[in-house]
Amino acid sequence: MTTWRLLDTGLRPAAQNIALNRALLEARQQNASLSTLRFLRFEPCALLGYHQSAEQELNLDYCREHGVTIQRRITGGGAIYFDTTQIGWELYLHKHELGTADMTEISRRICEAAARGISTLGVDAKFRPRNDIEVDGRKISGTGGAFDGDALMYQGTLLIEFDVEKMLRVLKIPAEKLSDKAIASARERVANLADLLDRVPPMAQVQSALANAFSEEFDVEFTPALLTSHEEALYNDALAEIDHPDWINLLARPAVDQPTLNAVRKFSGGLLRASVAFDRTQSRIKQVWFSGDVFISPSRTLADLEAALRDTLAEQLALNVKQFFATRSVDMLTLTADDFVSVLHEALAQANSEAAA
Repeated sequence: MTTWRLLDTGLRPAAQNIALNRALLEARQQNASLSTLRFLRFEPCALLGYHQSAEQELNLDYCREHGVTIQRRITGGGAIYFDTTQIGWELYLHKHELGTADMTEISRRICEAAARGISTLGVDAKFRPRNDIEVDGRKISGTGGAFDGDALMYQGTLLIEFDVEKMLRVLKIPAEKLSDKAIASARERVANLADLLDRVPPMAQVQSALANAFSEEFDVEFTPALLTSHEEALYNDALAEIDHPDWINLLARPAVDQPTLNAVRKFSGGLLRASVAFDRTQSRIKQVWFSGDVFISPSRTLADLEAALRDTLAEQLALNVKQFFATRSVDMLTLTADDFVSVLHEALAQANSEAAA
């Protein structure tokens, strides 16, 4: 049976974890290390995607006041909050071990395996496309992957005792999303393993469940090991660059270039409010937040739509909204997909009027 490495790097500052990402991915790309399952944990931090600006994405005052470190990932995507209430897992693999470079298929395979592992802890975890794992419709793990040549780094998190409110306050989002009602709604959309089990599971048990699931999926056995001397050298080089303000501020755009545009409209199906974080330079919708007095079932529909519209070109907005509703069964009374398009276009119209002024 093929042997892969099991690596537990423990609780670390964000800079060290990101430097290890680079070192392990580079080593696997160079065929200088075994394929690896890594477990990791973070001290409180806000992680920017590689192409993001801290001023545009984060509540910097809150981060400073609450000791939340800011770091930049080596991969793209949106800003996320990490702390000790989550456990991270990562796979460093070679393309030939996957049989495909199709990230949709890779995500499905890895997430389904992870869901089987999580389920052995006493919950009914399932894969939710594109790359989430849920329990009874509530997200318990988010994942994502990136290739470097023929090497893949696939990352996931598992929520143990996660504080949703703190995450919302770290990220730069509209004030109405921080109301008691909005925070309660956000909490209803995620699941903590400790809440589901009525206890905090030992980390060793969680790691064993995931390792066993990946072992069965890929028909391998895991052997615990440390970093190689080559990886240590790569890590030290990466850390010197990453643990530095120049890396964190690699992309620094003023908040004014990404305004939050707001619109509210009354339809026969209810009052719908939209806030849009809009990148003027690229004419791209970075994030959308919906609120209002509307009936929608299933209740997670708005959160799923918000996720589907992330990083959408303004010209593709209407098409993406309509495709979203065309692919699922949603009860909205008399509210329609066109109503969502209408309120979003009203918000975007503010960007056009401000540019013309």
